[in-house]
Amino acid sequence: MSSGFLALLAFLPILTAGVLLVGFRMPAKYVMPLTYLIAVVVALAAWGVSPNRVIASSLQGLLQSVGLLWIIFGALLLLNTLKHSGAISTIRSGFTAISPDRRVQVILIAWLFGSFIEGASGFGTPAAVAAPLMVAVGFPAMAAVVFGMMIQSTPVSFGAVGTPLIVGVQVGLDQSAITEELVEVGSTWQHFFHVITSEVAIIHAICGTFMPLFLVLIMTRFFGKNKSWTEGLSILPFAILGAFAMTVPYVLAAVFLGAEFPSVIGGLVGLFVMTMAAKKGFLLPRDTWDFPDVSEWSKDWFGKVDIKLEELTRRKISLAMAWAPYVILAVVLVLSRTVKPFGDLLKSANVMFSNIMGEQGVSGDFSLLHSPGGILVMICLLTIVLHRMSLAGFANAVRESSGTILGAGFVLIFTVPMVRILINSGVNANDLQSMPVLVADWVSNQVGSVYPFFAPAVGALGAFLAGSNTVSNLMLSQFQFSVAGGLGISGALMVAGQSVGAAAGNMIAIHNVVAASATVGLLGREGATLRITILPTIYYLTLAGLLLSIGFYVFGITDPLTVR
Repeated sequence: MSSGFLALLAFLPILTAGVLLVGFRMPAKYVMPLTYLIAVVVALAAWGVSPNRVIASSLQGLLQSVGLLWIIFGALLLLNTLKHSGAISTIRSGFTAISPDRRVQVILIAWLFGSFIEGASGFGTPAAVAAPLMVAVGFPAMAAVVFGMMIQSTPVSFGAVGTPLIVGVQVGLDQSAITEELVEVGSTWQHFFHVITSEVAIIHAICGTFMPLFLVLIMTRFFGKNKSWTEGLSILPFAILGAFAMTVPYVLAAVFLGAEFPSVIGGLVGLFVMTMAAKKGFLLPRDTWDFPDVSEWSKDWFGKVDIKLEELTRRKISLAMAWAPYVILAVVLVLSRTVKPFGDLLKSANVMFSNIMGEQGVSGDFSLLHSPGGILVMICLLTIVLHRMSLAGFANAVRESSGTILGAGFVLIFTVPMVRILINSGVNANDLQSMPVLVADWVSNQVGSVYPFFAPAVGALGAFLAGSNTVSNLMLSQFQFSVAGGLGISGALMVAGQSVGAAAGNMIAIHNVVAASATVGLLGREGATLRITILPTIYYLTLAGLLLSIGFYVFGITDPLTVR
C-alpha cells in the first residue's frame, strides 16, 4: 500500500469522529464506539498489530479512563460540596461584586483562575473545575464548556507543574544521543532544554495576547442576544491588560525559573492584578454586558447539572472561607508535585500495571491520592469541617456527582482505548510506524521546507488523539526534532512549536470535551462545542506556524546544534 493510503487509513478513526461529531452533530456516545471499532480493524488488518496488543492497549485505555473519571468525579464533588455548603452562593456574589459584566467575569474565571489551576494540576482539571464554577456564577452550561476548553491553550505547556515539557519533551527526545552532540559543541542538555522552555513561553505569550479577547468575542457572538462579533470590542483595553498580566510573569518565570511554574505564577499574579483593576474600574468600558434572560436561552445551552443555590441553603459563609477550598486545593496540588516526601506519600497508594498481557511498553497506573481526583476528594472532606456541613448535605453532593459521572464513563471507555490502539500500533508485523507518527511523517514529506508552518498542527493532531500535551510530546518530539535536522534548522525551536501546537490541540481533544461536558451535565452535545472551539484552535495554530516560519527563515534563530 502507498504511504498516502496508509496515512489515510491511520487518520480514518479521527476523520470519522470529526465528520460525525461536527458535521452530523451525532452524540459522542454513538460516535466513539464506532471509531474504536474502526481503529481496531485498521490496526489488525492494515498494520498487522497482534490481537493480543490490541486487547492490551484497550485495557491500558480503560485504566486511563478510570483515572480521568476519578478527576472528573473529584471536580464534580468539589462543586456540589461547595454548592450544598453555601460557598458557591458566596463566590457567585463575590464575582458579581467585582463586576457584574460577564466579559470581566470570563477573563477572571476562565483565563486567569483557569490558568492557575492548569499550572497546578493540568490533565483537563481547569475545564473540570472552571466550567462548573462558571455555571454556578450564571453562565450557560454550553458557554462554560466552550470557555473551559479555550483556556486549555496558553497555560497547558506548563501545566501540572511543567509535566508536558519536563516529562513529555525530555522523555520524548533521545536525550542521550542529543547530549553527546551537545557535548561536542561545548553545550549541555540543561542549556538546550532551557532554550526550548523559553521559546515555548515566548510563542505562547504572543499567541495568548488575544485569547482573553477571543473569549469575549465568542461569548458575544454565540451566547449574546444580538449574536454580534463586535459587541465585546469595548472591553479590548481590559482584555489586553488581562493577557499581559498573565503572560509577562509567565515568560519571566519560564526564562528565570524553568518549566515548573510559569502558568502557576502567571495565573496567580494575573488574577490578583486584574481583580484589583476590575474593582477600581481601570480600563473598563462604560457599558455592561450580560447574557440574555434565561427564558430566552436556547435549549442547547442548558446542562443537566442544575444549581439552584437559594433553594439549597440560607447559610452565609464569608468570601475568604468560601474560597478557602480552592486555595488549599492549589497549594496541595503544587506541594504534591514539588515536595518529594509529600508526593511520594501520596504515590504510595498508586496501583501499577507493567507490560499488560506481556506487551512491551503497554503499561499504566491508577493514582488514588496523587491524582488531582484524589486531592479534590480530600479537599471535599476537609470542606465538611471548614464549612460545618451536615453529613446529609455531603451525601447529596456525592449522589449528584456519581449520577453525572455515568454518562461520561460510557464515552471514555471507548475514546481512550481507541487512542491507545493508535499510539501503540508501532509494534506490528508489517514494520510500520505507529499511526500518528506515520501521518505526521507523510505530511512533512508532502510540504518540505514549508513544514515549520505545519509543525504546531502536527502537535495539535497528537493532542487531539490523546487529549494530552504530554502524550503528544512523548509521541512526536523526536519526530519534530528529526525533521528540523533534515531541514538544517533549529531543533529546539521546532520542538517548541510541537509543544505549543500540542497545547492548542487540547481545545478540540474529544475526551477533554467529554470530561468538561460531564461536569455540567452537557453530554451528547460535544459536536456543538467542537464547532466553536475549532475557531480559536485555527487562530492559535496559524499564528504559531507563522511565528515558527518567521523565526527560522527571517530571523534565522538557531540553537547549539545548528551553529557548528
